[in-house]
Amino acid sequence: MTATVTHNPAASRFEVQLDGHLAECVYSRDGDVLVLEHTEVPEAMQGLGLAGQLVKAALGWARTEGLRVRPHCSYVTSYMRRHPETHDLLETPLSPQP
Repeated sequence: MTATVTHNPAASRFEVQLDGHLAECVYSRDGDVLVLEHTEVPEAMQGLGLAGQLVKAALGWARTEGLRVRPHCSYVTSYMRRHPETHDLLETPLSPQP
């Protein structure tokens, strides 16, 4: 499912609202670094690929804004591992997988 991801800068998040539920990728800024703090998809919205769409939107915005990315969220780290085309955005390289 392709959803409409909205950037809500007032809430510092990228979000998808669907049937009264909210999926979000929350961020903060540290200078020119976008810190991706937390990605959450409610149970009622899981299995639709929304987490990936949220992170993709956040990374796309970081690229457009010329920001580096610091993933604090395990999902974001996992997403970036699977998408090497995003590695140039990283503030520091990802540590090797255990």
